[in-house]
Amino acid sequence: MPLSYKSRRRWALLILLIGLPLYIVVAVTLMNLLFPDPLAPPPFLAELAIYIGLGILWALPFKFIFRGVGQADPQAEAANEKGEDG
Repeated sequence: MPLSYKSRRRWALLILLIGLPLYIVVAVTLMNLLFPDPLAPPPFLAELAIYIGLGILWALPFKFIFRGVGQADPQAEAANEKGEDG
C-alpha cells in the first residue's frame, strides 16, 4: 500500500531533520577515515567527487518519499473539485 500524502510529508520531515544530519556526520567520519592526516588533505577534485557522490547516494533510497511533497495535497484538491461540482 503506498504512503499517503500526509505520511510522506511526515517521513520527509523526519528524514531531513534527523537522518540528513546523521548522514553528514557519517560522510565526514568516512572522509576522516580515508584521509586521516589533516595537514595532507586529499586532492580537491577527489574530495569534491566523494562529497558529490555521497550527496547523491543518500537521496536515492528516499526519492519516492520526497516526490510531490512540496505540492498541494492531491486528495484535498480532488475533494474540493468534487464539492464544487455537486
